[in-house]
Amino acid sequence: MADKIKFALALVILAAGVAGFYLLSEQAMILRVLAVLAGLALAAAVAWKTEPGQRFFAFANESVIEAKKVVWPNRKETLQTTAAVFAFVVVMALFLYLTDKSLEWVLYDLVLGWKKS
Repeated sequence: MADKIKFALALVILAAGVAGFYLLSEQAMILRVLAVLAGLALAAAVAWKTEPGQRFFAFANESVIEAKKVVWPNRKETLQTTAAVFAFVVVMALFLYLTDKSLEWVLYDLVLGWKKS
C-alpha cells in the first residue's frame, strides 16, 4: 500500500512540474523547462523508493549492460548490407512494375478489348 501512495505522489509531483511550465508562462523559457525537469527528477527519486521502481531501475541497468555487449557492424558490413537491401528493392520494384503492366495488358487489351490508342 505504501508503494502505491509513493507512486501516486510521484505522479502528482510530475504533474506539478508540468503545471509549473504553464503557470510560469510569463517567465523565461529556461525557467519553465527547469520546472519540468525538476518535477521529473523529483518524481523519479520518489518512484525509485518503491519496490516496482527498484525493479524498473534494475531492469534498466541490466539493459544497459546488455546493450554494451552488442557487436555493432563496421563500415564495410554496413555498406554491404545497405547495398544488398537497395538492390533487392530495385529488383522488387522492377518485378512489380512488370507484373502490373502485364496484368494491365492482359485485362484491358485481351480480356476487355479496350485497346489503348
